[in-house]
This record gives sequence, C-alpha cells and structure tokens, in this order.
Amino acid sequence: MERVRAIYRIETAFDPEVAAAAMAGEQSSGTFVAVPGETEELKARFAARVERVTRLEEVLQPTLPAAHTPAGRAVWHRAEVELSWPIENMGPSLPNLMSAVGGNLFELRHFSGLKLIDLVLPPTFAEAYPGPQFAVGGTRRLTGVEGRPVIGTIIKPSIGLSPEQTADMVRDLAEGGIDFIKDDELIAGPPYSPLAERVRAVMAVINDHAERTGKKVMYAFNITGEIDEMLRRHDIVRDAGGTCVMFSINYVGLSGAAYFRRRCELPIHGHRNGWGVFDRSPWLGISFVAYQKLWRLIGVDHLHVCGIRNKFCESDESVIASGKACLTPLFGEGHRPDTVMPVFSSAQWAGQAPDTFAALGGTDLIYCCGGGIVAHPGGTAAGVKSLHQAWDAAARGVPLEEHARDHKELRQAIEKFG
Repeated sequence: MERVRAIYRIETAFDPEVAAAAMAGEQSSGTFVAVPGETEELKARFAARVERVTRLEEVLQPTLPAAHTPAGRAVWHRAEVELSWPIENMGPSLPNLMSAVGGNLFELRHFSGLKLIDLVLPPTFAEAYPGPQFAVGGTRRLTGVEGRPVIGTIIKPSIGLSPEQTADMVRDLAEGGIDFIKDDELIAGPPYSPLAERVRAVMAVINDHAERTGKKVMYAFNITGEIDEMLRRHDIVRDAGGTCVMFSINYVGLSGAAYFRRRCELPIHGHRNGWGVFDRSPWLGISFVAYQKLWRLIGVDHLHVCGIRNKFCESDESVIASGKACLTPLFGEGHRPDTVMPVFSSAQWAGQAPDTFAALGGTDLIYCCGGGIVAHPGGTAAGVKSLHQAWDAAARGVPLEEHARDHKELRQAIEKFG
C-alpha cells in the first residue's frame, strides 16, 4: 500500500514521542477516548504511523501562546517528526491530503509550535493531477530566451494606470528589450482598467512589436477572480494572442486552481502573495518546500520565490532553497517533467545576479526587477541592458565591478542602486 509521508518541526511541553502519537491519532482513526468501532483491525489498516521522532534542542519559553503545559514541566522540547498515512485514507486528492497532514494539528493544545516542512507523495498523485504544461522549456520557447534568465518586470505603479497608460509603459519596455512583464497582484479587472480593455491595449503593442522585430514579449495578465470569470478572462487573453495568465494562488485555492488548469491553454504564472501567513514563523505553518509541491502537481508553470537581499523578511538561504525546490523533480526518473520556473523578485536589480547565479547553480529562472529597470538613470532600455550585462558577468565568473568598467549601463546601475 502506497503511503503519504509528512515531516514536521514541533515544539511541545510533552514528551515528543507522546506528542507525535497524539498527532497521528488526531489525523487518522483516533480521538481523545476510545470509541465503539475503533477496532485493532481498523487501526492497523487506517491509522497514521509515527515513522520517526528526532529530538532537537530544548527551550525555556514556549513560542506560541495557549499551549497546554503539564504540571511541573519547566522546558519545551523541539523535535522533527515524520508521520505516514495509507493513500486509501484520502486518495490522490490534494484538498483531502491537506486535511490529513494539516487538518486540526495546528490547533492542538499539545503544541507551542508545529510546522509542516516537507511532503513525500506517492506517484499516484502524478496520475491524478496534470502538472505544468509549459514550465521551463515552454516559457523559454514562447519568450525566445535560451542560455540566460528570462528578464522581467512588473507594471508600476501597481494601481491607478488606465489601459492606455499601461500600454504606453509596455511599449517602452518592449522597445527596451524586456522578455517578460506581469501585472501586479493588486490589479485584475478594476473599473478603471477592465481586463478586456487592458488586454486589448497591451496586446496591440506586443503584437505590433512582434511583427516588427520577431520578438514577442510574454505578458502575465492578472485574471484572479471567481472561477467562471477567470475562464472568461483566460479566453480574452488567448484570443488576443497573449501567452501567459497570472492569478493569486492562495486565494483562488487548490480546487479552484485545479479546475482552471484543466481548461487552461496558456502558461500559468503562480503568484504567492500572502505567503507570509504560511511561512513567516519558523514554528507555525507550512514551509515552501512542502507548499510548492501542491501547486506543481496542480500545474502552475511559474512560481514566485522572492529574491535574495529582498525587501521582505525572507532570508537568502530560504529564497535559494525555494528556487532549487522548484527545479527538483517530484518523482524522479520515469515520470513526466514537473519542474517549474522559479520567479525571483522583490527589490532585485543587477547587483544580485552573481550571487543568485552562484547559489542557484544555473539560469533557469525569471528575474523580475521593477525599480531595477524602470528607475535606472539611463532609462528603461539601459535598465534591461544592465541586467543582461550582470548575468553575463555572473556566467563568465567576472566580478561585477570589473565588468562594469566597460559596460556603462551596469556601472550606472551600481552607482544608483549599489
């Protein structure tokens, strides 16, 4: 029988083995008292198993409030716990998977800290979900970019621009050599910029540029909304010649995204806004390593991972681990390709390129810079050039300052942003 495995980091005033057993019981056959029908045969077949408890450090104060503390306890134990469930408990269903591995665990009084840090799923899930359609290879084919990152940006200001003003900005970016542009997550189809009108204005510019130059910029239109509305918006983008749609994955949800993916004909740019709710605390929530597996199975093609030296709270180590996770196959050899394109963004400019390249170990990424392009002192085209120059230096192992001596745009970027 195939089994689902989940790995957690816990903090508890109880003995960690006792706490792990409580987790397994809560999320399978058990309750706090014995009940009729809970036979040994039933438990042998359906009960979650505690596969491993690895004790870590002890602390003198609990991390989260309202956890139960047995009388006389003066320390809180931290541990890593691995549980497993038979696949027949939930079937290859992501909503029901999350009910099993998450469910009520985060509310249990045994714990002053509990975080899901990884999932190991059987290949049955790959048979039930379609996975990405385009991912790295399809994104490179549609943008015409090989051997380097896809250089992208975000429409700024995030809100307030009319469709015509947005199109004017896209024209400037396209002429400057950009590969990829995305709507901000704050704009989908507001009254001042209805999606259909924005698509019409922007795609007129992109299609004209493609006819003249042979380069078609990928624009990720934000189609977030109710599912029927998203499907209509997808068709508007597709029919206008667009090559990407974006939505806020946390708020569309697993089932909504899965329904949409099966009817989608374009790359899906998965924006993770709200991610801090899941991961900001090291002792509560879901790690990105576990989280990204769900969205890859559903079939997003791009997935945000923040960026190094970003404007948010995420560490560089976490960002790089997230990027590498997106590029690591879920099920190994013999299964369909399921890696996705990590999107590095948040206060990115040419200066982070060498460190990102060295840490990630390659160029399969979308490198999204807002101010790093549009606020460049030489203008938009110079901002784009500075990024090409920085990534070229990184790939060749040339220090950025040295490369900047003969590359004006990179030198200007360092003077402005460094």
